[in-house]
Amino acid sequence: MSHLDDITHTIFGRANAQLSEVERFVLDHARQRRTLAQDLNAKFDETQSRGDRLADAIARVGGSWGFIIAFGLFLVFWAVINTVILTRDAFDPYPFIFLNLILSMLAAVQAPVIMMSQNRQAAKDRLSASKDYEVNLKSEVELIALHHKIDTVLLREIAELRGEVTRLCNQLAAAGQSPDT
Repeated sequence: MSHLDDITHTIFGRANAQLSEVERFVLDHARQRRTLAQDLNAKFDETQSRGDRLADAIARVGGSWGFIIAFGLFLVFWAVINTVILTRDAFDPYPFIFLNLILSMLAAVQAPVIMMSQNRQAAKDRLSASKDYEVNLKSEVELIALHHKIDTVLLREIAELRGEVTRLCNQLAAAGQSPDT
């Protein structure tokens, strides 16, 4: 029976049988002195499909300043070409109906892709928060077990000192009475 078994009730306020699956998992790792920390990014990336990685890449590019600046330059270029350079034979004259169609189609495709990427990021964040909880819980268990061990050692030392003081008091009392008799 380890110190962790002795203090399970103290830590969680309930018996071993009443602990949740996560709490039992953490206690098992603490008993076996195994770590809980993992590289969740690598673990999560292993589960992603090719489409997931593509959606993340599109969201990464589509949500960057480089994309915004490049797209702004493209819009200016489009407007200049169709209003100044090709004044009579513009392929998309003002009010740029073809450009509006292209922008609408881009937005119709890009928005769901970015949302898929955000949903995956939220799932990754939930996994990370769960793992953080496990690691924090194990740290608490280890700290409480350490305090318990220190308290046990201190109580033992106090008992030994008390015994020594009692012995010395008895010796002094015996030495004080012997000259009178």
